[in-house]
Amino acid sequence: MSNENVRKGQGDSHLSREEFSRRLRERFYDPRFESVQQQVDALIEAAWDGYDNYRKSPHKRPAGTGFADPDFELPVEWLRTRQEVAAAQQRQRDPAARSRIMLICASPRSDESCPGEMSKTFRLVRLAQAQFVAADVDVDLLDLSHLTSVYGRQILPCKACVSTAMPLCHWPCSCYPNHAMGQVNDWMNELYPRFAAAHGVMIVTPVHWYQSPSVLKLLMDRLVCADGGNPDPTTTHGKRAAEAKALELAGWSYPRHLAGRAFSVVVHGDAAGAENLRRSLVDWLTDMHLIQAGHAAAIDRYVGYYEPYATSHAALDADAAFQAETCNAARALVQQVARIRKAMPEQDADLADPRPK
Repeated sequence: MSNENVRKGQGDSHLSREEFSRRLRERFYDPRFESVQQQVDALIEAAWDGYDNYRKSPHKRPAGTGFADPDFELPVEWLRTRQEVAAAQQRQRDPAARSRIMLICASPRSDESCPGEMSKTFRLVRLAQAQFVAADVDVDLLDLSHLTSVYGRQILPCKACVSTAMPLCHWPCSCYPNHAMGQVNDWMNELYPRFAAAHGVMIVTPVHWYQSPSVLKLLMDRLVCADGGNPDPTTTHGKRAAEAKALELAGWSYPRHLAGRAFSVVVHGDAAGAENLRRSLVDWLTDMHLIQAGHAAAIDRYVGYYEPYATSHAALDADAAFQAETCNAARALVQQVARIRKAMPEQDADLADPRPK
């Protein structure tokens, strides 16, 4: 495929030296930095050099055996994450390993940040966690409120490499870290192995403006590489769009890296959108070939329907049925994980997918 098939012309986003310095200097706004101004100036000068010369991955090494082009250099961070994902996947497939559930609290609210109060989501997560502990299942609690309450914790946005060509989206994601752009501390490098290690996933989430909270949507978008992502970046020599297009057009297998895991979903709202969000989450997980843990494992409810937010925790206190339903969703997930680990096949496991994407 020629480069003429790769569309260009969106515009130049390169900053001037002055604007780059102004933006980076905002990180040193605290008067405490005034006493180390010379060191700050030196840091900005070094950072400008990395940005202007676009050193995205300053530390690389040859990919080595097992790659299509073993001499092509890949970022050491990506190679490390890939190794951790492979080790986690191996543990997950070990019949002797303990069952493991990733339990996701998808609210950005925390009593350690601006709201000053925990979320109802977190309370529901604790109910589910107690069920997993009682079932003697390991629990990996992923609290997405850390994106708002923990210093340096972030999930950077997906760049939609998939929409150029599926093989351009690498598993795990290779877009970050980008040291030239200051796009570092990306939490996903830690989360990909944690997802790979899980036998089941439970998402507990509120509704934000008829949709998923932004913290959850960031996670969802960055998991696109788990559904058809390319495990060998040397086949595209990094991010060469023309090579990725040629690979896809030659026939791409769309490997489902998280397929076969079980899931449950609990969605709660205050006025609208809960049913739509529950449906979209179930569709998303099912599209990745995860397996719903039965009817009880996907619920949407309203807490304090059209009542004041100020009394919403009291409304949850009074809603014993919703609390019980959340516990049932957790129990159903434990049961589904057990069935899957006994190698009971999916109902449609022998059917070929005519539209892999």
